[in-house]
Amino acid sequence: MHKKSALIPLYHALAVVGLLATWYYNGQYILGGGGLAPAEFFGAAFANVLTTAITIDVYLSAVTFSVWVVVDARRNGLKRPWLYLALCFLVGLAIALPLYLAHRERALGMNEGWA
Repeated sequence: MHKKSALIPLYHALAVVGLLATWYYNGQYILGGGGLAPAEFFGAAFANVLTTAITIDVYLSAVTFSVWVVVDARRNGLKRPWLYLALCFLVGLAIALPLYLAHRERALGMNEGWA
């Protein structure tokens, strides 16, 4: 009998929470007349010192995540790392990170014979 990692459903749950929590506010922004054109979007993201700090923090974390995904996927033979990079910058780091970790956990578990 193969044992599955308890982390996989946890990572999936965190991805769902990340999707719902962030896109609830993204939806409010868009429905309130906010646009996704770069000038308008980044103007809002850098509207004050707090949003600037949060925006810089998230984007630097996303870039770091991207570098790590490319290196980690090559090192561990994981397929489709570009999918997680696209998710990160098109949907959100809060979704891409836990989904990649679930993918990684499953793939490494299969190599160990327990997933």
